Amino acid sequence: MEWIDQAWSWVRAVTLAVLGYFAPDPPATNAFPGYVEAEYTRIAAPAPGTVVALAVARGDAVKAGALIAQLDATLELAVVAEARARLAQAQAQLADLGKGRRTPEIDALQAQRTQAEAAFKLSEAEFRRQSQLAAGGIVTVGRLDETRAAYERDRARIAELDAQIEAAQLGGRDDQVRAAQALVNALRAVQEQAEFRLSQRTLTAPMEARVVDTLYALGEFVPGAAPIVTLLPPGKMKLRFFVPEPALSGVRIGESVGVACDGCPAGLAARVTFIAPQAEYTPPVIFSRENRAKLVFLVEAAPDQKSAQDWGGLHPGLPVEVSLGRTAP
Repeated sequence: MEWIDQAWSWVRAVTLAVLGYFAPDPPATNAFPGYVEAEYTRIAAPAPGTVVALAVARGDAVKAGALIAQLDATLELAVVAEARARLAQAQAQLADLGKGRRTPEIDALQAQRTQAEAAFKLSEAEFRRQSQLAAGGIVTVGRLDETRAAYERDRARIAELDAQIEAAQLGGRDDQVRAAQALVNALRAVQEQAEFRLSQRTLTAPMEARVVDTLYALGEFVPGAAPIVTLLPPGKMKLRFFVPEPALSGVRIGESVGVACDGCPAGLAARVTFIAPQAEYTPPVIFSRENRAKLVFLVEAAPDQKSAQDWGGLHPGLPVEVSLGRTAP
C-alpha cells in the first residue's frame, strides 16, 4: 500500500541520517584546492574629464612615474592662470606698501616747502619791521596783528610740509602691511590648490607594474573617480584556498604552505596571512559528522620571500593545490 511505502521511505531516511552521524570522519588530507588572485591597482582621476591622451595599452610594462593618461585640462589651466595673476597683483601691492610714495611726488613736496620757506622769511621780516614801527607808535596794533598772523601761518605751513615729506618717505602702516601679507599668503594657497588640481589631470604610474586593462578609450568622457587603467604591480598576488572545518585547527597565521600547479616551478611556498572567521558554505538541517566536512573556510597566503621571484609565471585565476605542514624556512 501507499502508506506502507511512505513509512519505509521515512525509516530508510532516518537510518541513513543516524548512520551518517555515527560514521567515522573522512580521511584527512593536507592538500586543498585554491587559485591565484591579484591585488590590482586602479588608476583614477578624482574629477571627471575627457581622455585626450592614453599612453599605455594592455600588457605594457610601465615604470614608476611613467605617463598613463591625460585628461582635458582647459578649465584647470585657466584657473591656474587666474590664481597666478591674483597672487602677482597682491605681491605688487605688498611691495608698494613698503616703498613709500614715488620720487616725483616727494620732489613736488620739497618744492612746495621751498616756496613756503621763502614766504616764511618774508613774513618774518615784515613782522619784525612792523613790531619796531608799532613800538614807535608809527603803525597801528591792527597792522601788527596782521603781520604776526602771516608770520605764524607761514611757519605752520613749513611744519606741515615737513610732516608730509616724512610721511611720504615711509611705507604703509603696520596693519596695512599685515593685511597685504595675509592676502598674499591666502592667494598663494589658492594657487597651490589650482596647480594641484591641474596635476591630477595627468595620471602617472605610482610604481613599476604591468597594464592589465584600459577601461576608457581616447576621447571618452570619464566620470569622477572612475578607474581608467588597471595595473598589476610585481609580487602583488596571493593565494585563496579553502580548508574544510576538520582541518582548520591545523592552520595558523604565518604558517608556511606549499604551492603546486600544472607547469609551476618546484618549491613554491607561501605564508598564511588571513583565515576567514566564517564558513563559505553551511549545509542545511543538522551538523552531522558527514556534513561538517562540507564546511570550508577561506584562507589567504602571500608569496614566501625565498620563492617570491618564482611567482612571476603565475597568473591570476590559475588553479593551484596548497599543501599544509611545511616547515617554515
